[in-house]
Amino acid sequence: MKKSILIVDDEPSVRFSLSRYFGHEGYVVKDASTLAQAREIAASERFDAILLDQVLPDGNGVDLIKELRETCPDAAIIVITGVGDIPLAVEAMRRGADNFLTKPVSLGDLHILLRKSLELGSLRRKEEVQQRLAKTVSPFFGDSVGMKRVQELAATAAEKDAPVLLRGETGTGKGVLAHWIHEHSLRRSGPFVEINCSGLRGDLMASELFGHTRGAFTSAVHDRPGLIEIADDGTLFLDEIGDMDLATQAQFLKVIEEKTYRRLGEAKVRRSDFRLLCATNKDLGEDAHQGRFRHDLYFRIHVFPITMPPLRERPEDIPGLVRHFLAEWGLSNADVSADVMALLAAYRWPGNVRELKNVLERSLLLARKDPLGPKHFPGLDSFVGNPADPARQMSGLVRLERDYIESMVKKAEGDMEKAAQALGISRATLYRKLKK
Repeated sequence: MKKSILIVDDEPSVRFSLSRYFGHEGYVVKDASTLAQAREIAASERFDAILLDQVLPDGNGVDLIKELRETCPDAAIIVITGVGDIPLAVEAMRRGADNFLTKPVSLGDLHILLRKSLELGSLRRKEEVQQRLAKTVSPFFGDSVGMKRVQELAATAAEKDAPVLLRGETGTGKGVLAHWIHEHSLRRSGPFVEINCSGLRGDLMASELFGHTRGAFTSAVHDRPGLIEIADDGTLFLDEIGDMDLATQAQFLKVIEEKTYRRLGEAKVRRSDFRLLCATNKDLGEDAHQGRFRHDLYFRIHVFPITMPPLRERPEDIPGLVRHFLAEWGLSNADVSADVMALLAAYRWPGNVRELKNVLERSLLLARKDPLGPKHFPGLDSFVGNPADPARQMSGLVRLERDYIESMVKKAEGDMEKAAQALGISRATLYRKLKK
């Protein structure tokens, strides 16, 4: 991605020469002649560097540095000052500028200083990312064939910048995978911004995404940036995008296509360069066919789909997941018997990996400091027979799934749409399972 520069100087000839020079060097350049113009531009766009003249018609450039650090925290700020203003230049450094040059300015010297400042900013961001990663335990997705394929696709997605649609039942780890893709992408130094679309509707959802200005609606007492704005140069993750209402879908479609948006109550067009990741537990293709999801938005986000298989289809991953969670809690040496592992493998896990983690945490509380045993997993012992027998495990899983589906269809009084929603699967999947 090209680096962007904001040039703030009141002399048209200086702005012209700097814009022309750095434009030829491959930078994206914008300019401002006053502090007011600089504030407006910096509030609506993200810049990698800012060349700031000290003396401006409406004030001193040094007074703008604190505001720039709030709106463009990672930008390299270089102050250009007169020969007699060295003490003010030192004050500019104290307030957050990266460097300063005295007039007259050599374009070659300025470019060298700019490159060094940009490199230092990049190193700072990389160090922050490495420190953040070092504090966390790397996620474990599984060693099954299905999950190895998921990891291969995720690695490919991380190398690109195309939209990714993560599909799968609730609790399969779509959010964890989205975060992994971001942390291994070229945007890892930028923010990872997440929103769950299922909890918000209408203006509340639009306000979260686009932001709003003071007075845009009754409770809007302050200007507020939206998540699209915050995600600039990073990743925007929309969890359960299938629950987004149609009106907001139409607004968001334009954002994806043009990377521009407006805050609620504001006429000014803003830009945000973000990478889009989405997740859903619904069949969006079927929803689009039924008119519950926009066809055009579906095609825009369905560029690189990755499907997370449910845990019941990969019981061989359960031992590794158990070890991973125990290590995450600092209990790598905890004793888990073969009987417990067989019990966990025989259970259907309707809540998938999230349920496994919660059940394991509950068992540790029940066991206190004793070794984990089947008695510490109440509610999972519904499997009848020898849990150590793999063949009977599979037959038990099939029977449990059949009984559970039949009970939900009966509870829904034969309404397949209602039963599918209660099961967390599409209607097509429900019919396929009933036929099987």
